[in-house]
Amino acid sequence: MTLLIIVIVLTLFFDLINGFHDAANSIATVVSTKVLSPAAAVIWAAIFNYVAIHFFPLHVAQEVAKGIVHQDAVTLTVILAGILAAICWNLFTWWFGIPSSSSHTLIGGFAGAAIAKAGFSSIVIGGIAKISAFIVLAPLIGMIIALVLSVIITNICRRAVPSRVDKYFRRLQLVSSAAISLAHGANDAQKSMGIIYIALIAAQMISATAPIPEWVMYACQFAMAFGTMIGGWRIVKTMGQKITKLTPFEGFSAETAGAITLSLTSFLGIPVSTTHTTTGAIMGVGAIKRLSAVRWGVTINLLWAWVLTIPVSALLAAGLYALINLFVK
Repeated sequence: MTLLIIVIVLTLFFDLINGFHDAANSIATVVSTKVLSPAAAVIWAAIFNYVAIHFFPLHVAQEVAKGIVHQDAVTLTVILAGILAAICWNLFTWWFGIPSSSSHTLIGGFAGAAIAKAGFSSIVIGGIAKISAFIVLAPLIGMIIALVLSVIITNICRRAVPSRVDKYFRRLQLVSSAAISLAHGANDAQKSMGIIYIALIAAQMISATAPIPEWVMYACQFAMAFGTMIGGWRIVKTMGQKITKLTPFEGFSAETAGAITLSLTSFLGIPVSTTHTTTGAIMGVGAIKRLSAVRWGVTINLLWAWVLTIPVSALLAAGLYALINLFVK
């Protein structure tokens, strides 16, 4: 029982870290275009992070709980090692301002600890393959949607007075930032729900066929929202300023593209990276001006972090699993 409580507390702590680590995804553009102040933006994002539970089914949570590691390989020590690895990698990348994926570090940690316990046969290959594919597909889809939206809006507004366009899209950015915050709360908070759910099953507190308890849903959503209110200004700077300079209409296009992509994958039950998706969308709006408008040197550094996240988290979790087993039997 004590180990289960530790796992639940650490998972909620990871969810909180996820909130301030990934707060940049939903507020970087609205802050960089000066539509909202940083303080107002985090409160705005936190509200929509929290209410997301009322708008999306729990497909992502179910996928994380049962679509990554076979249930017979899941123990509380496996989950504990995975969560600790995810927390360590998230804090490391946050400290250096690297917008890596909280989603992928959690999945990598969970899978790595399971492999350390039961070998590669413990992994649900189809689930891992789908998640791995969307490391590439999510930012690509976000980029394409943002590029198309930018082209459409540019053509619609080509004869309009720039100051009026700017004023109009400043208001619209409130809607688009709310939409991406809502989608962020849906996709990301559900990953922690899935981890606590499978921990309760492993501890035999609930059956494998039971629904996710309501207290788990609301606790994870609250932790995510509270983490968003704490903010993550190091990553806001990278996302909102270093990749490309954004105008309000470009911020609207990037946020809308990210919200569409995240909402679609949430309904399909695919755990994707909010970070990857939003970065791809920002690159898409930057590329419409000219390819040189995107600071590709920064982008390449981000890509390295994306590629390394799952294997590094998996190796760290495997090591932590071996260490934990020295003390917990």
